[in-house]
Amino acid sequence: MRKAFFGVLNKINKAALPKLSQKDPAKLSKWQQAILAYRYYVLTQSLD
Repeated sequence: MRKAFFGVLNKINKAALPKLSQKDPAKLSKWQQAILAYRYYVLTQSLD
C-alpha cells in the first residue's frame, strides 16, 4: 500500500512540480532545494 501511494504521488509530482535535475543544486534557492529534496524522497520511497 505504501509503495502504491508513493507511486501515485510521484506521478502527480512529475506533472505538477518543476524539473530541477538539470540545474546545479548549489545554485538553487532554498525553496527550489526543498522541492528537489521532496521529489527525491518521494521517488526513492516509490522504488523501495
